[in-house]
Amino acid sequence: MIRVMLVDDHALIRVALRRILEEAGDIEVVAEAGNGEEAVDIARRQPVDLVVMDVDMPGIGGVEATRKLNTISGGPKVIVISVHSQDPYPKRLLEAGASGYLSKSSGAQEVLTAIRTVYNGQPYVAPEVAGQLALASINRTESPLDMLTQREMQVMLMLTRGQNAQAISRNLNLSPKTVCTYRYRLYEKLDVRNDVELTHLAIRHGLIEGGKP
Repeated sequence: MIRVMLVDDHALIRVALRRILEEAGDIEVVAEAGNGEEAVDIARRQPVDLVVMDVDMPGIGGVEATRKLNTISGGPKVIVISVHSQDPYPKRLLEAGASGYLSKSSGAQEVLTAIRTVYNGQPYVAPEVAGQLALASINRTESPLDMLTQREMQVMLMLTRGQNAQAISRNLNLSPKTVCTYRYRLYEKLDVRNDVELTHLAIRHGLIEGGKP
């Protein structure tokens, strides 16, 4: 049996995924989590082969959770399921250590195929996402986000979702002073003056939806 943990802040999504997976016969849902921190904690305490995880969650979010899960010795592989099929999300998640990337428009059979493929040691990227990555590489235009490190991108995502320096400090195990340093480094690199302008830039580049930080 493939031991799977479902990570999504929407309980209904987890219920739907659990039903699909447990009907497969060779997959067992051994744990569920509503955010990245909880997922990392569970993975450190019990055997999990694979994590199926959303990107947009409260707290550290999917990028940082993926990175932390990959630091666990003998820890689970990660498949991301996201509404974001275009860069920079797929590239950033794969760089963070995700073994698979699915769109939330993927069908049940594709989810099962991805889980079995990744469990057997091969990466899996949904054709829709792979196509977007290929187009992005062909029609590559320079983006200011390309200048950001993985950590800077993570801090930016948390800032644009309304988290303050104290919350980011707690979630990323950084000092508040270090978080402030990252914030002003982002302002300088992206040529913005405050968090409002940073959020508008994130919307323009598809990191968050307009009106839904």
